[in-house]
Amino acid sequence: MASFFSRLFGRSASETAPEAASGSTETYGDCLIRATPMKEGSQYRLSGVIEKTVGGQTVSRSFIRADMFSSSDEASSAALRKAHQIIDENGPSLFSDGAASRQV
Repeated sequence: MASFFSRLFGRSASETAPEAASGSTETYGDCLIRATPMKEGSQYRLSGVIEKTVGGQTVSRSFIRADMFSSSDEASSAALRKAHQIIDENGPSLFSDGAASRQV
């Protein structure tokens, strides 16, 4: 009954925040890549996290791109490719700023 009133007054679960679908995980060089496609409507947005252990501390770099895909698997695959590109283009400077977490 509560969901009926929520929909009636314009609030639905799908409008709160885009949910991250579980994606693939892969190691590339000394980094761990996690694809985290975000469901938006009937499509998935390319999104992921790159993690690396630096000085005993795990630091992460997250990325979200405008690319949309019809399936979670396609978005995960594209996120892994994009993470490889980010790592290759930035090299060691990707984690050199000392921030524990930031967007790239």
